[in-house]
Amino acid sequence: MIVSRRLSLTLPILAAFALAGCDALGSLTDTEAEGSETENGEAQTPAPSGTATAGAAETGIGAEDDATPMAERVATIGLLNKRNNVSKDLELRPGESVEEGPVIVRLEACERTAPYEFPQETGAFVQLDVLERGQNEHSRVFSGWLFKENPSLNVVEHPVYDVWVKDCAMSFPGEE
Repeated sequence: MIVSRRLSLTLPILAAFALAGCDALGSLTDTEAEGSETENGEAQTPAPSGTATAGAAETGIGAEDDATPMAERVATIGLLNKRNNVSKDLELRPGESVEEGPVIVRLEACERTAPYEFPQETGAFVQLDVLERGQNEHSRVFSGWLFKENPSLNVVEHPVYDVWVKDCAMSFPGEE
């Protein structure tokens, strides 16, 4: 009975935290958000009304139209030549590519979470083409998402060159 009671108190709280990332709780009023207390004095969070998309649509949060359009974003990509320890910062817009010696770095997209979303993430979809010695054409050695906060999620595996995301410049409503 005690386990059942604890479980019945824990599940609504866990559901509220899970939905908080979707901004489903944003549509609750202040009195609804405060919840009520149980006999033991533990806080009980009420079930959210509506769906996650309804809450986001009402507040306007999470709409792609609110953020900087993809074509106006600027990503800063770090490029390292491990052989001579020379690094460069490349500033690219989505769709642009830069050739640095035998390397071509192409940016397809860059994203950053809004300042009110947690955890904060910055990522870019990058393609890396390298002209190896004795070859006539560049070969693709990497194509995928790179993340600033978690560089180990997707790693550029090349013996000479390394690429990483430094920033994605974009703005959101309410940012200064």
